[in-house]
Amino acid sequence: MRSIRVETSTATILLTEAPEPKVRDRQTGEVAKDAVSGEALMKVGVVYIDEGESSLIHVTVPESGVTEGLTLGSPIALPGLIARPWESVFNGRQRHGIAYRAAAVTVGAMPAATDVVA
Repeated sequence: MRSIRVETSTATILLTEAPEPKVRDRQTGEVAKDAVSGEALMKVGVVYIDEGESSLIHVTVPESGVTEGLTLGSPIALPGLIARPWESVFNGRQRHGIAYRAAAVTVGAMPAATDVVA
């Protein structure tokens, strides 16, 4: 399926879950690896706020893309953020969703507030 680039320049993104290894197989504990580079993958939980709406999402990043200094509740940046729709059948039930992936997770800054004219 097609990957969709996510525009983040006007969004506020806050870290809600610390980076942890992305598990490929829950029974064995096998960590997911990037299909091309073979690098271990991590996942982070974030709240993505834009245009008055917010969403809690998990984003996959390569282990080398996790920077130091990340603090829960603090603003972060997700360079190269993409969304990829997915669907599968598990135990006879069709499931679907959106998977998010970024090149890195870095310490970010709050976007400047825009003045509201009454």
